[in-house]
Amino acid sequence: MPTPARLPLAADTPLEIERVQVAMWQQMTPDGKIRLVSGLCRRFHTLAAEAVRRRHPQASAREQFLRLAIVRPGYDLAVEAFPDAAGLDC
Repeated sequence: MPTPARLPLAADTPLEIERVQVAMWQQMTPDGKIRLVSGLCRRFHTLAAEAVRRRHPQASAREQFLRLAIVRPGYDLAVEAFPDAAGLDC
C-alpha cells in the first residue's frame, strides 16, 4: 500500500530537499541541535530589534525596548511586565 502524500513542512521547499534536511537534523548531535536553535534564536532577536529601530527611528531606547518586548512574548505579557508598554505596537 503506497504511503499517503503529505505536504512539505515549508511551502517553498521541495519534498526531496526537505528529506535531505531532515536526514541532516537526524544525524546531528543534541549539542549541535542546541547550537543551531540557539543561533537561530539570536538571529531572530537581532532582526526583531533592527525592525523596531527601523520602524521607530525617533523612539527612545526605552520605547524601542518596550516595542521589542511586545514582539518577543506578545502584547499581553509585555504590558503585564511593563505597564508603560500599553498602547504601543511593535
